[in-house]
Amino acid sequence: MFDIKWIRSHPDAFDEGLAKRGLEPQAERLIDLDAKRRVLQTSAQNIQTERNKLSKEIGAAKARGEDAQAIIDQVSASKETQAKAEQAAAQASEELNELLAGLPNLPLDDVPVGADESANVEVRTWGEPRQFDFEIKDHVDLGEGLGLMDFERAAKLSGARFVVLSGALARMERALANFMLNFHTRENGYTEVNPPALVNDDTMFGTGQLPKFGDDLFRTEEGFWMIPTAEVPLTNMVAGDIVDEATLPRRMTAMTWCFRSEAGAAGKDTRGMIRQHQFTKVEMVSVTTPEQSAEELERMTNCAEEVLKRLELPYRTVVLSTGDMGFGARKTYDIEVWLPAQDTYREISSCSNCGDFQARRMNARCRPGGEQGSGKDTRFVHTLNGSGLAVGRTLIAIMENYQQADGSIVVPDALKHYMGGVEVIGADGV
Repeated sequence: MFDIKWIRSHPDAFDEGLAKRGLEPQAERLIDLDAKRRVLQTSAQNIQTERNKLSKEIGAAKARGEDAQAIIDQVSASKETQAKAEQAAAQASEELNELLAGLPNLPLDDVPVGADESANVEVRTWGEPRQFDFEIKDHVDLGEGLGLMDFERAAKLSGARFVVLSGALARMERALANFMLNFHTRENGYTEVNPPALVNDDTMFGTGQLPKFGDDLFRTEEGFWMIPTAEVPLTNMVAGDIVDEATLPRRMTAMTWCFRSEAGAAGKDTRGMIRQHQFTKVEMVSVTTPEQSAEELERMTNCAEEVLKRLELPYRTVVLSTGDMGFGARKTYDIEVWLPAQDTYREISSCSNCGDFQARRMNARCRPGGEQGSGKDTRFVHTLNGSGLAVGRTLIAIMENYQQADGSIVVPDALKHYMGGVEVIGADGV
């Protein structure tokens, strides 16, 4: 969400930012609509002021014994005129806010400009992909071969893009989530939160899922939305608040199920667990001052990368181009893990700095000295979010990178404690 006052003062910069996103100029249209809104609001206020004067004249006329009916008729007519002006102003405000709510965040100057992922820029890699001396299997063949991954059963229970994990693979998914949460809370300073998985319209609007991306979400008959990521409830933990700048940055993490309709992904990644309607993810969210957010993005990305390092999974980190970046982000790093069966890197985490884009939608502010002082010295916080990591995709990466010739899977050293000392997942399900 944008500040229309800033757009009025910086129309060229606003349109240049949109152009980097591949969008047409919008500043002139928005400024004209805002001007119309302000004229109507001023007109309504002037009518109110004039009516107040006339109301006083009614009493004065009666006190003098004069007929005040003409003035009374003027007051009555002005009420109708004011109501029409206020309605027109409200319509203009609604149209303006609707347009502003549908525009994506503006990219930072150091974000590469490009139409799609082909313009993404690799910033670093870690680890060497393993060389196999046997035929590589993908996670589907491995999981089904072990009898611990069942897509057919899941389809009977729910439909396409679901899976049933059992035995050691179900335990490993749980172990991964515990490992990630412990790492982020004990070593990275994040506070664990267990948020609702069902949220209301305002919460979805606050982080930018609504109104633009409603088709990508699941909604209950009661009107709740199923969260596509824990970013939604975690970021909204400060919605409507004025927080003390001395308490920032605030860092939160959560493990939740996430739900996505994948409406825009028809035909993509239909095999296996890569892209599902329901998946487990550990999310990181930071709330910062404007001065802290750039450094916090680097820190958050490093936290996510360290998970892969400890699991000894090769990865690369790329900065997304303007055409590949998410709606609410102004800069994003994608971390991509190596998947041997696909002979490529695949996204396992996105870490984004949203600036004050979400904070304006949520009305989340900060102030030196907290709640003391006037409201004039408040400013919007900055928000960041990142996967730390997508648990299902991490499970896939372990299965494929740690597979053995007989179809068994070696348990990474970092997970053995969480797996009760199990070192290899074999056909016996152990």
